[in-house]
Amino acid sequence: MADASITKPVLAEAAQAEPSLHRVMGPWLLLLFIVGDILGTGIYALTGQVAKQVGGAVWMPFVVAFVVALITAFSYLELVTKYPRAAGAALYTHRAFGIHFVTFIVAFAVMCSGITSASTASRAFAANMSHAFDLKYTVFGITMVGLVFMAAVAVINFRGVGESVKMNVLLTCVELTGLLIIIFIGLCAIGAGQGDVSRVMEFKTVGDGGIFWPVIAATTLAFFAMVGFEDSVNMAEETKDPVNTFPKILLIGLLITGAIYVLVSISAITLVPPEELGSGETPLLKVVQAGAPNFPLGVFGFITMFAVANSALINMLMASRLVYGMSRERVLPAVLGKVHPTRRTPYIAIGFTTLLAFGLITFVGEVPALGGTTALLLLCVFTVVNVAVLVLRKDPVGHKHFVTPTIVPVLGAITCAFLAGPWTGRDPVQYKVAGVLLGIGVVLWVVTVYVNKATGLKPEPIDERIGTRGPVN
Repeated sequence: MADASITKPVLAEAAQAEPSLHRVMGPWLLLLFIVGDILGTGIYALTGQVAKQVGGAVWMPFVVAFVVALITAFSYLELVTKYPRAAGAALYTHRAFGIHFVTFIVAFAVMCSGITSASTASRAFAANMSHAFDLKYTVFGITMVGLVFMAAVAVINFRGVGESVKMNVLLTCVELTGLLIIIFIGLCAIGAGQGDVSRVMEFKTVGDGGIFWPVIAATTLAFFAMVGFEDSVNMAEETKDPVNTFPKILLIGLLITGAIYVLVSISAITLVPPEELGSGETPLLKVVQAGAPNFPLGVFGFITMFAVANSALINMLMASRLVYGMSRERVLPAVLGKVHPTRRTPYIAIGFTTLLAFGLITFVGEVPALGGTTALLLLCVFTVVNVAVLVLRKDPVGHKHFVTPTIVPVLGAITCAFLAGPWTGRDPVQYKVAGVLLGIGVVLWVVTVYVNKATGLKPEPIDERIGTRGPVN
């Protein structure tokens, strides 16, 4: 066995020899990144499923999800300004609780949420291609298209963050255009007296006539449409002046996307009854057909496909960088932290996360199951982050920083934990998928611990490289 005194310097030199990541993102690129992160698969693919749960008041779960996300965003702002080098939930968890395994679980959960989100986007991409162009793909055909699509995302990711962010700008503009088309069609229809605006106040009720549980059940799906706001803090190594940039850009991005979601929801339910909107996997295509029958459906199909492609790209970008960071912290196998000498991208991590996505696309497949798993994982992470804010109040720092009112993280922890529970009517398959993914992470962690012991290494102190990014929708 190699002498530890020799092994540690050699590995340290190897780590220093690895090239660093590029800092290419300024404020406008970051805003587009956040907006593109939040917009996308959730609103394009799950609006119908939300309508199936809650009825005509499809906007209500999106508003509730927005409020929960906004509360947690304020907790993130306190932590990221208190610890300017902080880069996500894993670091906050480690500072608050100091348990390395808990830190790892939080980081790996966020990575898994990104992969499930990207897999959701892959499925939505294939379904919209089939529906918009009348290709009549079977389940097998949609799966194969999804796999090819995910492979293409991996190639773009490998090319580098500069290329990925430029692609993100293009795709964000496309997906925003699609949603603005829906809003415009809806407003024109309302102005012309078409559709039924009264549906926006119709709630689906349960047996006792209550609307609370249908709204909660729908919110567990709608929350997937709000995830992504926390992602940007984990691109710190590739962002210019991240400390001053993140707070204002994060809130602006959240407000923009929240307003868009409400307007899209109102337009959709005005033109298409909730029962019809909730059938199939292409709800917004139905809105275009109902409100603008002369609009070329193939064009909107292309827009939808590009929109969900953006979600997949950002999520896989995040997931690979997070695996890279955890490897550099020696809590995952060292090979996952290798950077390509020419492209300067974490190519082994990209391959690993892509293989996990392939497995989800092949063996899980359904959009609600994958989207719900994404929301479940992040709600658990957000619960921990909100608690961490309160714990870290005992840790003063030597500079001024944003302080959110104490009630905000308290409400954030309670609401996120509540929405993650089985009492909301969440599909049990979501817990199974999340469990399998986290189980893979635990196995890798155990292997790494034994390797570290054999070579005399210890996990590195947690720093900004292990920052956790969540999924995009």
